[in-house]
Amino acid sequence: MPHALWRGDAIGSHVSPSVSSGHPKLDRELPGHGWPSSVLTELLWNQNGSGEFRLLAPVLKQLSRAGKTIILLAPPHLVFAPALEQLGIDIEQVLLVQSEKPADRLWAVEQVLKSASFGALLCWLPQARPDHLRRLQLAAAGSEGLTFVFRPATAQQESSPAPLRLLCQAGPEGQISVEVIKRRGPVASAPIIIRPELPAIIERNIGKLRFSSSNPSFDFPHAMDSRLPLPTAAGSRLSSLA
Repeated sequence: MPHALWRGDAIGSHVSPSVSSGHPKLDRELPGHGWPSSVLTELLWNQNGSGEFRLLAPVLKQLSRAGKTIILLAPPHLVFAPALEQLGIDIEQVLLVQSEKPADRLWAVEQVLKSASFGALLCWLPQARPDHLRRLQLAAAGSEGLTFVFRPATAQQESSPAPLRLLCQAGPEGQISVEVIKRRGPVASAPIIIRPELPAIIERNIGKLRFSSSNPSFDFPHAMDSRLPLPTAAGSRLSSLA
């Protein structure tokens, strides 16, 4: 059982397989050198819509093109399908699940994890408590997909059963700062700065907003959601479950 033996000053690994994040600098800091399957990966953000899809785009592209289902559960903003397409994500493999009540969201997450037939689950659970996450972590152990839980950055001080926790923040010029705050291994020495791809359709509209803004220092977040004055996602291309 070599995976069960690791030194405290070295990055450990997970029993379950990992999938490359598509960002070499980030992979070097992740146990197993990628996103771990069969566990919760907690992504803490200062602001919703600041780069969640761009950070995960490489792995979502890989999974969707392999015919794996990508489930988006209760995203806080409208999902812009053309931008996902430009990131290489096959939106025919994307299933959108909307739920208003926190209890319904937790129930939906558990049902997805029990299905064991998804490639990646992205769920927004801002009000989840540690006992909720513990229940979901146990459920995730029986699945083979990647499970990402988005929570606010303020939750970093709370205990969490998630084996991997990352604090993410949008930076200048499309960069994203990723700080590993929990992993199997030593504390990360510094945040990882990456610059994921920004879809051209979003970049053009951000440029228009900058040009038309009366504020010379205007800079729009790197989002693909309803805060941008863009058309909503094509309903016929994104499956939806109420």
